[in-house]
Amino acid sequence: MNLLLDILQAAGVAAAIGVRPFLPALLLGVLAAANLGVDFDGTDFAFLESPVFIGAMAGAFVASIAGRKALEDGSGALFITGFGAILAALAFAGQLDDRFDVWWPGLLAGPLLAVLATFAVSGLFGRVRARLDASTQATLPYYAEGIALALAGLSVAAPPVGLVGVVGAVVLMRGGKRREGEKYAGLRILR
Repeated sequence: MNLLLDILQAAGVAAAIGVRPFLPALLLGVLAAANLGVDFDGTDFAFLESPVFIGAMAGAFVASIAGRKALEDGSGALFITGFGAILAALAFAGQLDDRFDVWWPGLLAGPLLAVLATFAVSGLFGRVRARLDASTQATLPYYAEGIALALAGLSVAAPPVGLVGVVGAVVLMRGGKRREGEKYAGLRILR
């Protein structure tokens, strides 16, 4: 049962990192340093709760908010996705290494879940952005940060929430694909 809960917790954190990478990684480091729900002491991933890592994530978070326009284009978004995949791999593997000898599956599962969440949320926010005025569009990154922070925190506090986050990402992906096919369905009727 402990393995299942640890996997669910790690999956939720990895999905949260996929939504926005730096704030969930910062929260995970702070919680691990305080031994609240997660602890990396005595593992190969103890650096995830070090003050240097926490400070780096805080700095990266501030830089990502300040440079959000540059990070929304193709190369910036690709960089953030790749960096998030690396952070998710480390977080997932570290959470497994806390209690179990086999941690390497986290290096595979973490990036997969992070990329799934990235594409699901970027598709959702892309559809929402198209319907909003410019001033409201500027607030969307803050909503993404809030969603990522809430998912990471709740996944650590109540690991089954991690499953909700992963299933939510899958539902968003499927819903977005279905809507693409229906985009012009109403126009065909008018002929």
